[in-house]
Amino acid sequence: MSLNFYFKPFIYAFLLTLAITPLMIYFAKKLKFLDIPKDERRVHNKPMPIGGGFGMYLVISFLCLIYLEHDKTLWMLLISSTIIVFSGLYDDKWGLSPKLKFLFQIIAAIFLIIGGVKIEFFTNPFGAEDIFNLINLFSIPITIFWICGITNTINLIDGLDGLAAGISMICAISMFFITENMNHVAVTLLCALVAGSCLGFLPYNFNPAKIFMGDTGALYLGFIISFITIQGVMKQAAILMMFVPVLALGVPVFDTTFAMIRRKLQGKSIVEADKGHLHHRLLAKGLNQRQTVLTLYAISIIFGILANLIADFKSQTGLVISVLIIAIIILIGIYTGMITGKEKK
Repeated sequence: MSLNFYFKPFIYAFLLTLAITPLMIYFAKKLKFLDIPKDERRVHNKPMPIGGGFGMYLVISFLCLIYLEHDKTLWMLLISSTIIVFSGLYDDKWGLSPKLKFLFQIIAAIFLIIGGVKIEFFTNPFGAEDIFNLINLFSIPITIFWICGITNTINLIDGLDGLAAGISMICAISMFFITENMNHVAVTLLCALVAGSCLGFLPYNFNPAKIFMGDTGALYLGFIISFITIQGVMKQAAILMMFVPVLALGVPVFDTTFAMIRRKLQGKSIVEADKGHLHHRLLAKGLNQRQTVLTLYAISIIFGILANLIADFKSQTGLVISVLIIAIIILIGIYTGMITGKEKK
């Protein structure tokens, strides 16, 4: 398909989200869906409308019904994403424990698996096929782990105006070019819808924000992106393809992974919130909100470009380069204190 084929869905997603978000602001205020700053991690100082991600969910779901084939996979995607969105809405309004949120994510992941969305691991570019055939036995738990992990990475970086929406848009655009090159038409269409909807939300969410997407939007976008990565690249018969979405989602994936390791090393729960995320560190260095968000956009674009380049390499070369890139990122994480929690003097 030509790129023009995907342009109209992208524009529709953009315009519909642009149109519906003021309604989300109105109803959030009317129904008291408000994020009230109550701890030092918050960077806003007044109650803000929250739950704006519900508009993106409505737009993307509606356009999926128009543009995508009405098969079992689509229906399971719509059912599972609805579970995610309503658990997010409940959390935004009344609060939900991490265990319950995780339970809803597992249930949603199971619905996706029923729809045929599953990581069916990998061939080994260096031989020893029998070892990798064993991994197929763990396909379902690996798929659930991946879906829940990616779902939460977007939620955990949602700490500044426009950050989660912009990073999600960049990730969707990165995956758009990767999946389009692989001729995965349905997944590429979904990438266009997600990117367009995020772009339509940003005018209301970029600093100074008029509404937050909340867990409703952050969990939904993470869940949809997890679906895109599995259907788009992780069903490929090459272990290299595991690294492609990791790089495309570089900012949220590495920030979340480093946060979990950091908290564990400090004897804290891995789900305990802290101010060690990359955006907190950039703010502490003197950048304002806009500068911080734009810096992280730029880093995410670099990761997206790397992911596209890796996807075009032959297996062995791409695998070696991917491992080297990830090793460098880990060393940077150690040096800067992102992993250890200790700042470099």
